[in-house]
Amino acid sequence: MIITLKDGSKKEYASPMSIIDIAKDLSDGLARVACVGEVDGEVCDLRTVVDKDAEVNILTFDSDAGKHAYRHTCSHVLAEAVKNLYPDSKMTIGPSIENGFYYDFDMPALTREDLDKIEAEMKKIIKKGDEITRFTLPRDEAIKLFEERNEPYKVELIEDLPEDEIISFYQQGDFIELCAGPHLMSTKQIKAFKLTSSSGAYWRGDEHNKMLTRIYGTAFNKKSDLEEYLEYLADIKNRDHNKLGREMELFTTVDIIGQGLPLFLPKGTKMIQKLQRWIEDLEDYEWGYVRTRTPLMAKSTLYKISDHWYHYK
Repeated sequence: MIITLKDGSKKEYASPMSIIDIAKDLSDGLARVACVGEVDGEVCDLRTVVDKDAEVNILTFDSDAGKHAYRHTCSHVLAEAVKNLYPDSKMTIGPSIENGFYYDFDMPALTREDLDKIEAEMKKIIKKGDEITRFTLPRDEAIKLFEERNEPYKVELIEDLPEDEIISFYQQGDFIELCAGPHLMSTKQIKAFKLTSSSGAYWRGDEHNKMLTRIYGTAFNKKSDLEEYLEYLADIKNRDHNKLGREMELFTTVDIIGQGLPLFLPKGTKMIQKLQRWIEDLEDYEWGYVRTRTPLMAKSTLYKISDHWYHYK
């Protein structure tokens, strides 16, 4: 078979080859940093075997697909760590997202100290360096697998799939996760990560469902890049308008009104007045707008049309 590489060059092989073996044939250095492959435009595991003429691209962390697989693998390591430390917790979903990953668990809320403990467990898993393998099961066997493991949310996800669906799983050590992939070849490839926060999240984003505990994290293939990103997050936090506005005595909030509804103090009110007058003069005298005023309140009919009434009545 003939493999066409990204630069247009071609390699000929007498028998089928996995993408990782093709990467090793090209360069041991490339194979060490490879995250996933791309065969005829489709992103797939490095363990995927190519058995016919194809265009093959080896993707590293520098690519979007590489980052996705790297961080998605981190979410699996996170799930394994949580299950090790909190065996009664229930797994739901754990995707990669921009700049990181998260995983939702049915478990009590977590403190920063809890996250640090989970981080330490993740480092142990990464150091152990289990190979990540993929396997598939028919739908009925997949349901049985997670029923035996007492993972009701996974069972629910599988039951939503078509009857004839062949379902894929990824395994590292004794940990098994329902997942379409792709993933890294081993947990040992993860070089730098940090759990950044935890919060509440409804199962499947539906407020009528149970509130879960979501753990957020970020990951990079270099410790220096992770430190730079964490510094960036800290800088954003220091420039947070909510924090600065309170420190400058521009506004405050009280629980009886609501944390999202600021009460403007004298300094903040003066700023608003100045801005409002400047905008009004600009609109009236330079842009030629003519002002009108509408009521601040209206009949309930208006809010029924907008659907606000049913949520906020």
